[in-house]
Amino acid sequence: MRLWSLHPRHLDRAGLTACWRESLLAQAVLSGRTRGYRHHPQLERFRTRPDPLAAVGAYLTGLRAEAGRRGYRFDATRILSPAEPDGTIPVTTGQLALEWAHLGRKLALRDAAAAALGAGGAVAASALRRDRGRGRAVGAGRPLGARPAAVKAVRDARERA
Repeated sequence: MRLWSLHPRHLDRAGLTACWRESLLAQAVLSGRTRGYRHHPQLERFRTRPDPLAAVGAYLTGLRAEAGRRGYRFDATRILSPAEPDGTIPVTTGQLALEWAHLGRKLALRDAAAAALGAGGAVAASALRRDRGRGRAVGAGRPLGARPAAVKAVRDARERA
């Protein structure tokens, strides 16, 4: 499953649509509408919430908002329990750094221009996430410091081009 802790604004078109599809699958699993992926570790972030369907609904709502901002139309009727993202799912800055580096490598391979745009910027967590280490929300645009793996991936892609 591709359920990113990063804010969806960091994802390219392919990443955003894949995240939407995988999140719909997570919703189906949590609602008992499918038998596959029931033990997938990424579902634990939703299962730990008092209302797992509302948590995945908030995640989907955040993805849909980003898609709308870009002019895409994700079907809101597919969200079983729509809710506003509230920053209550724990995520560490280490997890964000790991995902940022991974996304940088993926973008360097499929969309070097998008990777270059993200190489110098600050990374933000999804509005649904909370920094577990300090017990406070990871704010939009909060820098995580140097991201050597992501920066190196972008430089390598530029050199190959």
